[in-house]
Amino acid sequence: MTNTPSRQTRIKLDRIDRRILSDLQDNGRMTNVELAKNAGISAPPCLRRVRNLEEMGLIKGYYTEVDEAALGYPVTVIALIKLTSVGDAELKKFEEQINGWDQVR
Repeated sequence: MTNTPSRQTRIKLDRIDRRILSDLQDNGRMTNVELAKNAGISAPPCLRRVRNLEEMGLIKGYYTEVDEAALGYPVTVIALIKLTSVGDAELKKFEEQINGWDQVR
C-alpha cells in the first residue's frame, strides 16, 4: 500500500530528490544510471531514493504520451456518463454497445 501524504503535510525534499523528480518528469524512461549521474550520486542510492519517492506517493506512475492525432483521433473527449441502473446486466449491455463504436477506445 502506498503512503500518500495528506494535503496539509508538506514533504521536504533535498536537492537530490528534487533533481530525480525533475528528471523523471522530463523523461520517465530515464535509466537509473542517468538519474544517478545527473543527481551526482551512484546508482544504488539513487534507486533507493526513487523507490522511496514511489512509496511516499510522490511518484504515482510512469506514463507514455501518445499522439492521438497521428492515430486518426484529432480530438480527445472525456465524457461523464450517468446510467439509470448499474446492475450487472445493464452495465454489460452498455459496455457492449459503446465498444462497438469506432470512436471509443
